[in-house]
Amino acid sequence: MGADYEELRHLIKLWGVNTVCNEAACPNIGECWNKKHSAFMILGDTCTRACAFCNVKTGRPQEVDPLEPAKIAKAVKHLGLKHVVITSVDRDDLPDGGAGHFAATIGEIRKENPKTTIEILTPDFLRKNGAIDIIVAAKPDVFNHNLETVPGLYRKVRPGARYFNSLNLLQTVKKMDPEIFTKSGLMVGLGEKKDEILQVMDDLRVADVDFLTIGQYLQPTEKHYPVAEYVTEEIFEFYKAQAQARGFKLVAASALTRSSYHAGTDFEKLRETSQK
Repeated sequence: MGADYEELRHLIKLWGVNTVCNEAACPNIGECWNKKHSAFMILGDTCTRACAFCNVKTGRPQEVDPLEPAKIAKAVKHLGLKHVVITSVDRDDLPDGGAGHFAATIGEIRKENPKTTIEILTPDFLRKNGAIDIIVAAKPDVFNHNLETVPGLYRKVRPGARYFNSLNLLQTVKKMDPEIFTKSGLMVGLGEKKDEILQVMDDLRVADVDFLTIGQYLQPTEKHYPVAEYVTEEIFEFYKAQAQARGFKLVAASALTRSSYHAGTDFEKLRETSQK
């Protein structure tokens, strides 16, 4: 809590935009909002899927707001963001899964904020032919799609998704445009085994994924998937070392790590290092 937190909360309500910080009950919201950092969520606040880990509400989504891309761009400009994260709910009801709306949002942000780097965290676009072409053509700086967990837990944790579809999505983006950084994230504490996490790391590197985040799963409500384990700091350090040894350009691994947590700071450090 704090003055900056309250100001951002007021402004987000005033602009009529959504954030994943609120909708997903992120544990880092206090820290990030007090720094005026926020991950915007487009395409409404209602998801067409019901993943067992996610706090975003599910049901029949509202109509897509054609003015939303411009609203997001103005919010980014008002906050003076050097790096912005744009994510969305799953929109299986849309022919392109919302890819066109992502592209429109990227375009509006670039018009209003030409120096701002853009990171998108997208759905899997399962059975949405041509969606990824739309995304790649919009040329975000970072394309993120989270695998979330190991293949053996997909049916329980992420039943509407397919592991190899998500992996192929990441690989396809990198093949289509090698200049776009690719990124993925995993939750731990769901009942996975160490060697399963290491295998996912290997799969991601085969797909030429650049960045990896690993964080502790926290159960949003009693109705959600239960926490099987609270992973120790030593294990997070082990995962980080293993990921770095496999060649990921950027690795974040800790209990409170989330996809967009310190995303701008980490990306800026990476660019500074690569320019030296």
